[in-house]
Amino acid sequence: MTRAAFPDLRLRRTRRTAWSRAMVRETHLTPANLIWPLFVCAGEGVEEPIASLPGVSRWSVDLLVARACEAVAAGIPCLALFPYTEADRRSDDGAEALNPANLMCRATAAIKQALGDDIGVLTDVALDPYTSHGQDGLIDGAGRVLNDETVAVLVGQALNQARAGADIIAPSDMMDGRIGAIRKSLEAEGFGHVQIMSYAAKYASAFYGPFRDAVGSRGLLKGDKKGYQMDPANAEEALREVEMDLAEGADSVMVKPGLPYLDIVRAVKQRFEVPVFTYQVSGEYAMIEAAAAAGAGDRDALVLETLLAFRRAGASGILTYHALHAARLLGA
Repeated sequence: MTRAAFPDLRLRRTRRTAWSRAMVRETHLTPANLIWPLFVCAGEGVEEPIASLPGVSRWSVDLLVARACEAVAAGIPCLALFPYTEADRRSDDGAEALNPANLMCRATAAIKQALGDDIGVLTDVALDPYTSHGQDGLIDGAGRVLNDETVAVLVGQALNQARAGADIIAPSDMMDGRIGAIRKSLEAEGFGHVQIMSYAAKYASAFYGPFRDAVGSRGLLKGDKKGYQMDPANAEEALREVEMDLAEGADSVMVKPGLPYLDIVRAVKQRFEVPVFTYQVSGEYAMIEAAAAAGAGDRDALVLETLLAFRRAGASGILTYHALHAARLLGA
């Protein structure tokens, strides 16, 4: 194709005014593209600020419902819930994950009772918030994470959450075969309407530290998670992971973390043409907050530019701790 050349072609013409930039904008970001991760803790009327995540707190169930109402008002369509499990409720086998009255289930039920289908609830499926050793699955005597035995527990955890009213089950554990096992069990138990958003390409990242503070697992982890989370060096393996999870019944897939893996988001979207989500993880959030606090950048601009980058790469939606702030900026 023959194109005009300068000066007949001046690419700055369409960038000269705000109305023209808006008219030719290729990528759009709205509150509907945001999922707000929230941390739930025990008690009533409790807010516990998280030092390594400035501006983020754990909330007791009653106050979490109030946060859900704020999300609805701001146009956020979905919440992602994560529990802070007290030490006396943690065990080697993560049995608290199967407790129908655990924090995750109580919070899910309370939000759905208050707001119904006005907002979605996404629940994390993994054992690390419940294990005394901090791994995402069961371990043997040598500390190795057991795949098939863990999957059986994850199925029970997913059903537990579905019974509480979860709209989206989100397995973040990275065990092989868990999507198919969970999908079959949901269908068999009458939860065919419940979505599965698979953490299909979850990397063994250095960006997760503040999250472990938030759920109380920092300092508990024995060993590392490199035997099941992905090697940051690998891209083609991510496509194999996604292909497997889609074949097993995932409705959507996630790439985690976010900004360091935009190439993976793009590759997954182009290859599979399915809803792809990404998680702007705790370390990414903390870096933006630190940069803004140091005067190295404007907080609002940093937040919106990074979120737009996820959309430009092909993400249908973004899990971000900045969700409420961003939604209010976008709605202003």
